[in-house]
Amino acid sequence: MNTNQLADPKALFRQQFIALVMKRVRPGTGSGLDFLERRTWKHSVTNLKAIIKRAPFVIVGGVATRLYMPERMTLDLDILILERDAPLVYQDLELGGSQQIGKLSIPGSQWKLSDETSLDVLESREVWAEKAIANPQYSPDGLPIIPLPYLILMKLQASRTQDLADVSRMLGSATESNLEEVRKAIATYLPSAKEDLESLIVLGQLERDL
Repeated sequence: MNTNQLADPKALFRQQFIALVMKRVRPGTGSGLDFLERRTWKHSVTNLKAIIKRAPFVIVGGVATRLYMPERMTLDLDILILERDAPLVYQDLELGGSQQIGKLSIPGSQWKLSDETSLDVLESREVWAEKAIANPQYSPDGLPIIPLPYLILMKLQASRTQDLADVSRMLGSATESNLEEVRKAIATYLPSAKEDLESLIVLGQLERDL
């Protein structure tokens, strides 16, 4: 562990999380392969494209993981927008009957949509955010989803327990070409997490007994 990691509490937490799981994991002791390969979109999601019409966005967070791992229930929606587009996005939300209910601890705000859905709007001016928003994947119902490399990047930056568990499971199911894209993104935008990324890939593959 280098000095920068020691100074970064999130990097330290990643190291501790990985070390703990490595002690306990056994090949093939996770969920069955049929479950791990499942990609569903059973829980309905508010059609944000009908509300946010004048600026691009991508869905991030738990809902976005549905494209890359088995679906898990989450009640909240999270989107990523460019900081410069925030005024347009917020105007569209207000016109759509949404109500701002607070600010986030990171740049962005929290909203309640007209259907009572909770929406977190994350703002970014980072180069990677520009790329992520400009090159979305799409859900079965046509909503723009953040590409895997940038979803992994965001979850490594957050480094909460659920984020790291999601990263491991998504990477365990990723193809080699997708893994290379993830590695490039992390090497470019979060190089301090490169070793942690490789450990999380191993953990994800151990769950699948690869």
